[in-house]
Amino acid sequence: MSDSQQVHEQVDESVENREMWARRRREGIPTNENLLVITCIDERIPVEETLGIELGDAQIFRNAGGKVTDDVIRSAALTTNFFDTDEIILINHTDCGMMSAPDEAVREGFEAEAGDLDQIDLNPSLPALNIGDADIMDWVNMTDDIDEACATQVEHLRESDLIPDSVTITGYVYEVESEELRRPGNRVGEVISERQ
Repeated sequence: MSDSQQVHEQVDESVENREMWARRRREGIPTNENLLVITCIDERIPVEETLGIELGDAQIFRNAGGKVTDDVIRSAALTTNFFDTDEIILINHTDCGMMSAPDEAVREGFEAEAGDLDQIDLNPSLPALNIGDADIMDWVNMTDDIDEACATQVEHLRESDLIPDSVTITGYVYEVESEELRRPGNRVGEVISERQ
């Protein structure tokens, strides 16, 4: 606090900052970096630390596997069209739970819980929304190769008619073993460990 600033001025400034933080959507204040991050629910991914950002810099959307689902498209479309978001970063990661079981084991587990999977509602607010003739495993979307999955998810975002072409979309793989990001398909360890 400067010599000329009175205590009540400091308090008023703090109160005003908190009020603006709470009202930032209604006031049209975007995230500090105009950024949406899509990643996995895995607790080992420290998004802010990994990207070098802080709370308030980005909107963060997490789901199992960091998959581009209908709800990711819905959220990305809203934030890029109405909240000034102009960048999307997708982060998938090694040792993902979406790579941990074969399709049949997942299907059997769901059937044991829900019975006939053709009769389940995928979205309780839109019961008419279903997978049609697709297989339930297409909806679950297990992963065989994390690098391929990351590149595919980025393409799904880029191909969406609801996301403006001006939005920058980038994908990375977070290596839980090194706690670092890398580009999909850029497995440095393999390159530096093989004779050329």
